Amino acid sequence: MDGYGLFFVTTLMLIMVPGPSAMVVAAQAARHSPHDQAHRAFLGVVGIASADGLFFALSATGIASLIVASATLFGIIKWLGVGFLLYLGLSALLSARGAIRLDAQPVSRTALPSSSKLFQQGALIQLANPKALMYFTALLPQFIDPGQPLALQLFWMGATVFVADLIVYSLYGWLGAHLANQRLQGGWVTLINKAAGSLLIYTGIKMALIDRQ
Repeated sequence: MDGYGLFFVTTLMLIMVPGPSAMVVAAQAARHSPHDQAHRAFLGVVGIASADGLFFALSATGIASLIVASATLFGIIKWLGVGFLLYLGLSALLSARGAIRLDAQPVSRTALPSSSKLFQQGALIQLANPKALMYFTALLPQFIDPGQPLALQLFWMGATVFVADLIVYSLYGWLGAHLANQRLQGGWVTLINKAAGSLLIYTGIKMALIDRQ
């Protein structure tokens, strides 16, 4: 398998692992009425893909290496991410209308976030995770073939990340909508909420333990 093939498989497996971004997309889809679920949840997916596109661009231009090398810059990114994830996790665990909510009944249109808010939530949850930045920074050079045009390789790899994000996270959105449309009993809804909140808190704690080495 060539460098691009390895990059494609590795990136796809990384995206498919359930994490905070997948939970956010699933929750966004679950909160809307059936005819709105697909296209509104997709706004969050585009936000996630855009954030990964920014990480990829930073890595490709070498800026990410400077960020990872700087204790101050890396610390800012990391602790903002930790705080955001802990906030979302605690909201899901403690609030009846938490930030991460898979509900058996869609909320009213007047209570729904705007399209820009959905996009921003997807982008922020991904930008708050420096592991994506570290992934591209550490591994991207290993997939580059020095015998091939660099710009063309970076273009296809960047496009691959963006499209893979759109496909995989759209599937998570479909899963969230499907669960909501099954009109889950209250006990199951509560369990899903608690699991989502616990996952976000766990991720935040793990993120806090990340160093620059």
